[in-house]
Amino acid sequence: MISFKNIFRSALLLGLTTAMVGCSDMLDTDSERQNFNPSIDEKTDSVFYAFGIFEAMQQLGDQYLLQGELRGDLVKTTKYTNNSLRQLADFSATTENKYDSAYVYYRVINNCNYYLAHRKQDLFTGSANVVVSEYAGVMAIRAWAYLQLGRNYERVTFFTEPLTEISKIDNNDFPELTLAEIVDRLAPELAKYSGQKLPTYNVANYSVGSPNWNSSQTKYVYPQKCFIPVDVVLGDMYLETGQYDASVRHYVTYLTKVAETRTSNYLAPMASKNSQSGMWGGDDDLPKDVGGQTAIPASVWSTVFTGSASNEIISYIPFAVNKQLGPVSNIPLIFGFNYYATSEEKEGLVASGEPYVEEVQLLPSDSLETLSDSTLYYYYYSTDIPRKLDPAQINSFKCGDMRLRSIMNKTTYNETELQWIDKFKTANIILYRQSTVLLHLAEALNRLGMPDAAFAILKDGLSENIVSTDPATAPLYMTDATKDALKNTYSILGVYSSLFPVQTMGIHCHGAGKAVSDCADANYLPGSSPYQMNTVVADKFKHLADIPTLGITIGTTKQDTINAIEDILCDEYALELAFEGNRYYDLLRLSNHKNGHSNSSSAYDGSPAAYGASYGTRWLENKLADRNWNESKRYLPFK
Repeated sequence: MISFKNIFRSALLLGLTTAMVGCSDMLDTDSERQNFNPSIDEKTDSVFYAFGIFEAMQQLGDQYLLQGELRGDLVKTTKYTNNSLRQLADFSATTENKYDSAYVYYRVINNCNYYLAHRKQDLFTGSANVVVSEYAGVMAIRAWAYLQLGRNYERVTFFTEPLTEISKIDNNDFPELTLAEIVDRLAPELAKYSGQKLPTYNVANYSVGSPNWNSSQTKYVYPQKCFIPVDVVLGDMYLETGQYDASVRHYVTYLTKVAETRTSNYLAPMASKNSQSGMWGGDDDLPKDVGGQTAIPASVWSTVFTGSASNEIISYIPFAVNKQLGPVSNIPLIFGFNYYATSEEKEGLVASGEPYVEEVQLLPSDSLETLSDSTLYYYYYSTDIPRKLDPAQINSFKCGDMRLRSIMNKTTYNETELQWIDKFKTANIILYRQSTVLLHLAEALNRLGMPDAAFAILKDGLSENIVSTDPATAPLYMTDATKDALKNTYSILGVYSSLFPVQTMGIHCHGAGKAVSDCADANYLPGSSPYQMNTVVADKFKHLADIPTLGITIGTTKQDTINAIEDILCDEYALELAFEGNRYYDLLRLSNHKNGHSNSSSAYDGSPAAYGASYGTRWLENKLADRNWNESKRYLPFK
């Protein structure tokens, strides 16, 4: 292991100075103030420091996403993939790998440490503290950076004081901590700011220049989305370490007290096949009995990634539109889209004039495409308005989940087939979406012994309907104990549904159509969709039992159901969050929990005894079978 001291002696001081002095033009203000050693004891001083931290985040953006996706099971390499990416994908990366650098995380951490050590906290306008939201936001970014270090390396050097002198680097006794130990150190102090909203500045957004290939596009950067909500980070830290009750409480706090009102509905409407020309299979792939229309939805969900549904995005790392305006990202190009192409760069452009390239380095894996293609799509037989439903009016057809299809493009140009993924057409790296939080909440609720609550988040969303006591409207899969917990123990319903009225559908509906019960109509009919918990769980039971390397016989206990729901959530993570940098960490966390490696005292921690010792490890080995993963490859070499 390369020593912590060597990492910082050569680069730390320069990194701190750069971040504090030279914010990128993309995130610059119009101030001409010199910042060589600015104070942080006035109300407006700290904006320069915050933007410096954002710039440090830009330096780690590509690495964060690639470390999380290349080691998962959702992408595959191509003949154009460079060696650094290929080594991440086959778990052969050494300390020489371009995308293995602990320093980029420590640079963020040290900038945060400097801010937190020097920022004056008792600054008020009237009775309002003008510092607390930004201070909490910086604490959350630091915790997030340590969370990534703990996920990637077995033990990491931990410090919370700013390192501004070589002597502090050479003469220290900083401990080396595991992820669980990092959470124990950081979470209690961070929890003091639970419920704190994100900071905002005097301007709504910062506009940066347009890419030359599309002069009509203006990119807006929302500074508040460069922060990460305290309760989202705390929820993830506690989920990672199996402290499920604490995790649920912080996700609920975020959703009910912090989150923005969500105004967009991502249940894609029906659309004619012609509107999806060139993106789909032949006519035999489509159901024909949908009131004169096919069952293929318009790409409403995919607009999340182009900015028109920005309330879905909680936190992101934005990049400039060219190198003259600030740091840029290689991620769009790696996935097949040359975001930074100029109008003169004609080679590789498709007929539409958009700069897609032949040399795409990462594509969806075969396992992701199989999962997507094998997913049932649910749709109305009748288009009568208002709809008078009975279960026979909602059909299912194995034409696949529509999310991957809506972001995966294929075309032929100069007799060459080009493929690209549209999640990065704006050159932003998304850290958190509302859907990320809801899925993590479902995972924690499931491990707390409420698999029905987890399934509700997939099917019906968080609405008053799922806790109804009216036999005519109550969902058939919800237990009384879970309803009581959602209403009273965690107090999410009643507040959440008024803040997010469109969340009357589950996340699975984003790509699988009418999997939801008919909550949106006046006549709510439980069981009106074939997407039912007992059916879906039974299918997952059979799938797991049919995998020889797992060597299990599925039982009928509640813990069996919890493990099955966890696998269903794992599939939903793939369909909803593919290519966003989460996958390897999701797999590791689920594997740990199936093994029972956590700080939780939950009766449902781990897997049933009948599954055998280290079931989670066998489960992960099966997920990454084509990568030859084993326990010795869990962590990256520390550099």
